[in-house]
Amino acid sequence: MNRNAPIDLTPALEYAFLIAVDTGADEGWTAEDSLEELASLADTAGAKVVGAEWQRRRHVDPNWYLGKGKAQELREAKEQTGFTLLIADDELSPKQQRSLEELLGVKVLDRSGLILDTFAQHARTHEGRLQVELAQLEYQLPRLTRMWTHLSRTGGGIGTRGPGETQLETDRRVIRGRIKKLKERVEGVRQQRETAGRSRDRRLVPSVAIVGYTNAGKSSLLNALAGREAARAEDQLFATLDPTSRQVKLGDGQSVVLTDTVGFIHKLPHQLVDAFRATLEEVVRADLLLEVVDGADRHVQEHRTTVQTVLEELGAGDKVRVVALNKADLYDAARAVSDVPAPVMGDVVPVSAVTGYGLDTLRLSLSSAISTLWEDVDLLIPYAEGELLARVRERGTVEVEYRDTEVHVQGRMVPSLAGELRAAAARWARVQQGTTA
Repeated sequence: MNRNAPIDLTPALEYAFLIAVDTGADEGWTAEDSLEELASLADTAGAKVVGAEWQRRRHVDPNWYLGKGKAQELREAKEQTGFTLLIADDELSPKQQRSLEELLGVKVLDRSGLILDTFAQHARTHEGRLQVELAQLEYQLPRLTRMWTHLSRTGGGIGTRGPGETQLETDRRVIRGRIKKLKERVEGVRQQRETAGRSRDRRLVPSVAIVGYTNAGKSSLLNALAGREAARAEDQLFATLDPTSRQVKLGDGQSVVLTDTVGFIHKLPHQLVDAFRATLEEVVRADLLLEVVDGADRHVQEHRTTVQTVLEELGAGDKVRVVALNKADLYDAARAVSDVPAPVMGDVVPVSAVTGYGLDTLRLSLSSAISTLWEDVDLLIPYAEGELLARVRERGTVEVEYRDTEVHVQGRMVPSLAGELRAAAARWARVQQGTTA
């Protein structure tokens, strides 16, 4: 053995075989479509897909996921392809996972586990790693019985009780304790983001959250609008997990803070939505949503439905938004705009983050959409509110009349600033009433 030889730390390539059940529950989204996306996920995770199989059933089999006969056929597929990893397109129960592992003698993963693994690979900041670890532990907790099968003894009877179960309970306590600590740390992240959000509100820079299906081109569009490499952009699923914010000029002196958020995907694990809630609150706090859609993808309808479902779960489903039909260099823009499914809730703008097509129109649409959120004011405030008045003149469209003891402000401005102005006017009115009395 040559002790000076370099050690190869490259992980062994895993050969994946994909399986799916088509119950007809997803209208317009077939098992073949879902397996195609699952193959992209597997490729992103570093596996080589060597085969796939699906079955049409009314319900998944509670023991085998696929029907028992179809599951038995996987043995033959293993001999033919040599797969070392089986990936199911839906979330498996611990029982289904254990049955397939015992049948095939290979590692079995489901769609949720694969997505979590992909997230773990792409989380680069401390915040992102915290949220991914929390999601993984919450996913693993109900599966601990399967994970600890190496401690059990299959014979039953005397000598088989105690140690395995004790270890299992110990492990559960450890994981629950870790989950509690991670939730506290993620809550700290949420509070930091809330503080930063209040600071942005104070500066009165409107905020726009970029949302959309994974790989629709959100990061590329942010980079194109910001005019520099603001966010990591790659042609793969979940290339960006950690939110990136940049101030972007829209024209006429108006600026917004654009925040790129994690992409959504079909059958997104609920653990991820919960774990990433601190990050996704950027979506809830935003004044406006910029929904990026891959206009060249044949599954525009299904992708938008997935995005809308997650937004509704976050409480942001009815927010005003502008829809950017990205990748206009790959489709007929005139046809694509007419084919955009509801909900729209704003302008639909064909753009190309690669060529720059439509970006000026998109800026105008964002500016117009933000102005519709402004409120009318007609108020009196004292001269002492000079700092507030300066921000009003900077961030609103107003006429100011200076009177003997007060200032008359009339015009339109962002809701947060209008609220501050009304509060100042109310305080001044109370002072005036006291003086009169």
